[in-house]
Amino acid sequence: MYLELDGSGPLHSQLTRALKATLLTGNVHVGARLPPTRLLARELGVSRNTVLAAYEQLRAEGFLDGRVGSGSYVTPPARTAQQGTARPAWVEPQSAYARRLRAIHNPHVIPGMNADVVRYGFQYGEPLTNPALSTAWARELSHAAAYTRPGYTRTQGLPALREAVCDYLARRRGVQTRPEDVLIVAGTQQALSLTARVLVDPGTDVAIEEPQYFAARKVMQINGAQLWPIPVDEQGLVTDELPACPPRLVCVTPSHQFPSGAVMSMSRRLALLDYAERRDCWVLEDDYDGEFRYDSKPIPALRSLDVHDRVIYVGTFSKVLFPALRLGYLIMPAPLRDDFIGAKWADDFGAPAIEQAALANFIGNGGFERHLRRSVRAVEARRSVLLQGLRDCSRGRLEIADSRAGMHIVVWLTGRRKAEGDAFVAHALTRGLALHPISPSYYIDPPDRAGLLMGFAAMSALEIEEGVAAFARCLDEMFPVGPRRSQRTPRAAVAETQDA
Repeated sequence: MYLELDGSGPLHSQLTRALKATLLTGNVHVGARLPPTRLLARELGVSRNTVLAAYEQLRAEGFLDGRVGSGSYVTPPARTAQQGTARPAWVEPQSAYARRLRAIHNPHVIPGMNADVVRYGFQYGEPLTNPALSTAWARELSHAAAYTRPGYTRTQGLPALREAVCDYLARRRGVQTRPEDVLIVAGTQQALSLTARVLVDPGTDVAIEEPQYFAARKVMQINGAQLWPIPVDEQGLVTDELPACPPRLVCVTPSHQFPSGAVMSMSRRLALLDYAERRDCWVLEDDYDGEFRYDSKPIPALRSLDVHDRVIYVGTFSKVLFPALRLGYLIMPAPLRDDFIGAKWADDFGAPAIEQAALANFIGNGGFERHLRRSVRAVEARRSVLLQGLRDCSRGRLEIADSRAGMHIVVWLTGRRKAEGDAFVAHALTRGLALHPISPSYYIDPPDRAGLLMGFAAMSALEIEEGVAAFARCLDEMFPVGPRRSQRTPRAAVAETQDA
């Protein structure tokens, strides 16, 4: 225990003041056991009687509780006695960055619902839970821990993992790249943050999809970007709407637009790449769940069509394995390579080496591919259960945007405004059902339309069936089928016919 005596007065008084100051700072939590008197006396080079006297004085003042045969423990007054010297709970933002951060993001708001209330939660973004993966990953970690050097790893990432990423992308996503272009990052979020640091100054124009991934929007805004929302339709980003005055960066999710689920058409992809080359801007491709496709062949990544090296490609292992892994990768355009590596160094020196080594071996021995094949089959089966259940209970009340990809679907409440959708979500929660509105979280300019983002990968087929049954009951309670059935718009009727 570090204590600094002030040299004024008897030793026991100096020690009493030093101990009291330490307890008042709150650095020693309530209920903590102080060092035994003999040990503290030896550490400070004073007599045991000096320590005993100091402890006794603190007990008399209510700072300590002495327990015979056990020791001296900190009591609650140590937390409250410093009211006059406590730091203020709030201060003005100390930088422009902190000012933007406070305005845009509240770190105390945790996504999701109260687990004590929710029985069925169609939480988007949660991947498949596979017990077999936990066993395999524990084995890989144990092996990697025994053979990985304990020193700092390379900022860019372990060569073995970067080589494995190159091989995987070539086979699965059609992306031909080299290990020197791969940067291992702490998931998509860090990739977005590094991209903003490398390319964005306060006031820099950034084009982003509308609707969009909320974290991408927030990261760009926190870094001071001026956002240009570009509409999305059934063919993805509407490239004709890109501004005449080119932005520095265009952020897209072309393989499975988040959250709408649209897949960018080939003509739009080529148009975007041509725009980036002619206007000298960069494209951030977030390929967050490109591995999960159903009823169609895998779609090559936008980066695979990029002959001018304008695309910054971001991939993650969070959706395929598990979010707690916090590993992803970024394919860097050659002109920006040193900037990205430098930004990564400034952020955290490099990703954890043991986890990187374990993942490289897991990919190399085929375990990753086997897990991926099983996951795709399991997620597809769960998706089918959800779609069938929603179609059965729709009866003209739902428009289901089935993108045949990913781990979530978008469901619109036919003809309902946002306020009605919010009331429906609140009603569902009283029935133990957590639903997640698509608006306003994913829009800069939200539409007055009720829509839901429904994830299904983390739920079993039985949980999905029961959850949809609860959803149907809520639908009947809030929007019973009656006179409104004849009031459906032609668009809703067409959507239902296509889904059937």
